[in-house]
Amino acid sequence: MIDSRCIDHIATEVRVSAQQVARTVTLLDGGATIPFIARYRKDMTGNLNEEQLEAIAARNRYYTELVMRRKTVLDAIEKQGKLDDALKEAIEGCMDKRLLEDLYAPHKKARRTKATVAREKGLEPLADFLAAQDATAEAIETKAESFVRADKAVNSVEEALEGARFILAERVALDLDTREMLRKRMRLEGKVVSKATANGEKAPGKFKQYLDFQEAAATIPSHRFLAIHRGVKEGLLRMELALDDDAIKATIREHFITATGTPYEAQWTLVVEDAYHRLLKPSIENEITQEIQERADREAIHVFRQNAENLLMSPPAGPIMVLGIDPGFKNGCKMAVVDAAGAFVESAVIHPHPPQSAVDEAEAVLLAMLQKHALSAIAVGNGTAARETNAFVRAALQKANLSDAFCVLVNEAGASVYSASKTAREEFPELDVTVRGAISIARRLQDPLAELVKIDPRHIGVGQYQHDVNQKRLREGLVMSVASCVNRIGVDLNTASAPLLQYVSGLKKDTAQKVVAKRSELGGFTNRRQLLEVDGIGPSVFEQSAGFLRVHGDNPLDRTGIHPEAYDIVAKIAARLNMSLGELTEKPKALDAVEWTEFQDDKIGELTLADIRTELVKPRRDPRKSFKAPNFLEGITEVGQLEDGMEAEGVVTNVTDFGAFVDIGVHQDGLVHLSELSHRFVRDPHSVVRVGQIVKVKVIGVDKDAPRISLSIKALQSAEPKEGRARRGRGPRRDQAEGAPAAAATTDQAGSPRRQDGGHSDRPQARDGSRDKGRDGGRDGGRDGQGRRGGGKGQKPRRRDDGARNEPAQQPQKQPAGSFNTGLADQLAALKDKLGG
Repeated sequence: MIDSRCIDHIATEVRVSAQQVARTVTLLDGGATIPFIARYRKDMTGNLNEEQLEAIAARNRYYTELVMRRKTVLDAIEKQGKLDDALKEAIEGCMDKRLLEDLYAPHKKARRTKATVAREKGLEPLADFLAAQDATAEAIETKAESFVRADKAVNSVEEALEGARFILAERVALDLDTREMLRKRMRLEGKVVSKATANGEKAPGKFKQYLDFQEAAATIPSHRFLAIHRGVKEGLLRMELALDDDAIKATIREHFITATGTPYEAQWTLVVEDAYHRLLKPSIENEITQEIQERADREAIHVFRQNAENLLMSPPAGPIMVLGIDPGFKNGCKMAVVDAAGAFVESAVIHPHPPQSAVDEAEAVLLAMLQKHALSAIAVGNGTAARETNAFVRAALQKANLSDAFCVLVNEAGASVYSASKTAREEFPELDVTVRGAISIARRLQDPLAELVKIDPRHIGVGQYQHDVNQKRLREGLVMSVASCVNRIGVDLNTASAPLLQYVSGLKKDTAQKVVAKRSELGGFTNRRQLLEVDGIGPSVFEQSAGFLRVHGDNPLDRTGIHPEAYDIVAKIAARLNMSLGELTEKPKALDAVEWTEFQDDKIGELTLADIRTELVKPRRDPRKSFKAPNFLEGITEVGQLEDGMEAEGVVTNVTDFGAFVDIGVHQDGLVHLSELSHRFVRDPHSVVRVGQIVKVKVIGVDKDAPRISLSIKALQSAEPKEGRARRGRGPRRDQAEGAPAAAATTDQAGSPRRQDGGHSDRPQARDGSRDKGRDGGRDGGRDGQGRRGGGKGQKPRRRDDGARNEPAQQPQKQPAGSFNTGLADQLAALKDKLGG
């Protein structure tokens, strides 16, 4: 465990108490997962949430690495015999990795430099002479003359002075105060400047905004920096951090020149000029650029994770039979029926579109399949031919007077990735990849999360600049988000797939597969304790995982989120009420008579008891909201059919720092700019809308040639009175929490749209969520205020628990044929694009 100084630093950085940090670090070092700590160790941590726990874990890793590096540095300098007390104290007290490297820099075994060569020529005494700046000493030229030696390749006074200046320049570049001064100035005053390269000038449209661009380094948004970074990688832009170089050099001269007007001043002016441009500025510029890159990565990854989380938590339609359709033109529409458990039942192929245009035959096959299996739910993938297929299905349902059936568009991003994956081959070895894709589409309507976990989370399209952020961090962050969603909902141990189980706290891929194998051997688990019979699951893994797994067996507590370690407490509560465990879960009102403080002990505290009570009152609670499909504009399927002033219902497909993209049922998503989200000032769009949310919007602009759609949410809201705005300026009203979503007519929805480009690009999107380069050279989700893709940071959205349950399954609300349930897959596959998949 890291020392108390590190604990204190983490506590300050995360803004929690040192005791909370120490306890959390102890749990983490002991192998506990963040979902487990957040759910079952609230009393130990003081109810820290997952975001705070992640921050503590990240800083714990940082300081652990710092402590190890400090030891390495101390050992290395001590071996050189140069570790004096002052240096040792400075290193041991260092709490910053960059400062530690500055302290170590003079003692590193570096490559040969100009200063190294000068020392080999015996010029260090001359450098010391210039550094002393003694006005009473002999003339500089006279002193330098004594160092002119042919055998040392020093042939003139100027060569001797130049070598001495190289040595002094290196000292300036390694000076701790000077480096820290330049860092601070570059952070505060530096500007990110981008210019076009020769190739960029030949292709001005691609990065037009950035061909002659500058913005403060301290405030440049993530999406703009990442766009410039991409332009640099593609050879179309060059970038630098610009400063007032003359002012910086003047500050450095003041630090090193002890007196003006002496002969030494001219020499030191040359030293500073050389040190600054050759050594100091390039080094610090690289550091600060890396800092900006890391900040941009954090912000972009945060947006990615936030959007992906909302997408994964989209409401499920539930365990109902579904007909999934993977639409297409030339090769037809592949159809697959799955039962309420998601098992494959039957498949067929129809050709209702050109070139075959076998509409009557396709209609007969469709209706026969619907009648044979008594189907009421149809999920159509939102890829190529999606709108045409949706229209065909609607017409067929209307013609057959099947008013109870509903058809929804499901985001199919990543469906092709899944259908060709090892997981799909193992599930359906005898089926064609196209049928597997239709099965995946159908399952995404039943339970988006359960199906999407089978796909690499990088294939979800809910962010921007996927290829430009740190791929390792993006992958790790997305995996944590998926795990958070899975553990928040809980997993049925007897129905969950191995890809779903591997995200359960404590379980890994191999262990998940062994769980599935043991389940087959037993014919199903009857209680949680049987997990201990699985090879690889010992007491520690059981502790981490058991609470998140549900078993409908002989112990009613196994069906809840109550951890087995608390079963004895619940048994005591039941005994106090003279009830069995089964009666306790069936008659939760009896819990009102319980004096809960009587059951607290060293391990089960007040917060854990509160969770136990909640689980007993609402067992098998699903935090996801009820399923609802939006109603698109009737008869409107193309951008060209839109007109200003039209009002529509749509689904939020992506949220960035400059607004939100909404699918309103045409081939392009529309942009609700930040200024059109609400009548009140909105700093963070995530406080107003989230991915998967159904919103009502008004069309305020259509560029049918681009094509580009501008939408407004606030246009359908009543303007807030001036006194209301004044009140908000003083703080939130009592009846409205700060940062709560605006009172728009919005509803949660189970998916996300077909495209993530907001209708600002006429480039087609691939089945896996990737797309051709947009107007800013981006391949990813969001755009900036000029219609270009971009990213941004947001705050973790607040969720309301409406008490929805998995059991009995909640039937989806009946919607008219053609209503839309966004398919999550597309967003999950654009996430792949962002991750570099």
